Amino acid sequence: MSELSIARHEVQDYLHGIRHNLAQFVHQLLQVLLVGLTIGMMRTVVPALASAEFGVPKGSFMLLISFVVAFGFVKGTLNFVAGRLSENIGRKRVLLIGWLSALPIPFMILWAPSWGWIVAATVLLGMNQGFAWSMTQTSKLDITRPDQRGLTIGLNEFAGYVGVAIAGIVTAYMATAFGPRQGLLIFGLVVIVAALLLTQFFVKETLPWAKAEGARHAAGQATGQATGPVPRYPAHVPGKPTTWDMFALMSWRDRRLAALCQAGLVEKFVDALIWVFYPVFLYQQGLSLPQVGWVIGVYGFVWGGSQLFTGKLSDRIGRHLPNVAGMWICGAGVAMMLLGSGVAWWSLSAAVSGLGMALLYPNLSAAVADISHPNWRGSAIGIYRFWRDLGYGIGALGLGAVAHFTGHMEGAFWFVALSMLASGALLWWWGEETHPRLNPA
Repeated sequence: MSELSIARHEVQDYLHGIRHNLAQFVHQLLQVLLVGLTIGMMRTVVPALASAEFGVPKGSFMLLISFVVAFGFVKGTLNFVAGRLSENIGRKRVLLIGWLSALPIPFMILWAPSWGWIVAATVLLGMNQGFAWSMTQTSKLDITRPDQRGLTIGLNEFAGYVGVAIAGIVTAYMATAFGPRQGLLIFGLVVIVAALLLTQFFVKETLPWAKAEGARHAAGQATGQATGPVPRYPAHVPGKPTTWDMFALMSWRDRRLAALCQAGLVEKFVDALIWVFYPVFLYQQGLSLPQVGWVIGVYGFVWGGSQLFTGKLSDRIGRHLPNVAGMWICGAGVAMMLLGSGVAWWSLSAAVSGLGMALLYPNLSAAVADISHPNWRGSAIGIYRFWRDLGYGIGALGLGAVAHFTGHMEGAFWFVALSMLASGALLWWWGEETHPRLNPA
């Protein structure tokens, strides 16, 4: 059988599009919701009660941020690993590994005698997020069409960050009702066990869809019958690039991809700040634990909910403008936190940051997917997510150092706001529109 006939056979077997694969698309959305719930259980109770419950001395900014540093470096590295691994053993197996790595986390929190146990639990959380969240995104991109990428990633991140917001609020109430350790144990076990069962029995392997897309692209090139706009794929990439080829391409050889990676890295400074310092800052201002959960929840809800529209928006107007505007709006929201006081003002500031995140977050990933060939898209997304989530670690170290040397956490807010301004400017300068319809090869 010729290569062309194989390609036609694969295309017939594996149709792309949300409607054609609706049941599996919904299962993958449920998976990312559960991934969001898992990380969300660590984002309100643990930082706010780090001193009272886990023995972190007040004012020990570097010790406080240590768990987010560990999370960032582990998750970033395993995003990279997950992308390459998924092209060899499949997306579903990597997803299962992610959920198995999360099983000990609730018990480690329950029995933690010191902050070191929380750091160790967060290492496992980084493994879970690096494998599981990466696969939910990659799997959806496998089964959808190129003109649905903005919508696909928007829906993916909507589900994930609504999960983060819900978990932050629910665990705050559960910690108040049952105690912080017992509340997190109950919540975490329910979520993680449910995710494992759903993955095993309902999630399908989507790697064949990616291979069918690659075969179709190759067949179109071979016959000169490619239809639709041609993406601006990087030139001179081998048919089967090595890990080093991919890392170099994403990190510096292609200026557009490098611009997207640095923007992804810096925008995680905001999330690191909101994860570590927002709960402590708001708790010290006299807010109750549920009030802290609601203010930070506003950020998550606006971020998640707006992505229902911002991802689809980029399918119409392109990725570049929403990405740059999102960097600057998000940074402005961080600065606003220090320019007023009260629950209403802090909630508004969180909402502004959430809106900026909604503009940039799905569309940075969509831009990477636009110009990544289906044969190595999993690796490209994995390396982008490596740099992006490394921003947790680098950002946490930066804001911790600033807070330490200035003696107060407000300096960390300005550090993050200025970083977002500068990174957005670099993205504007180095980047370009990647949507194949708006800027074809």
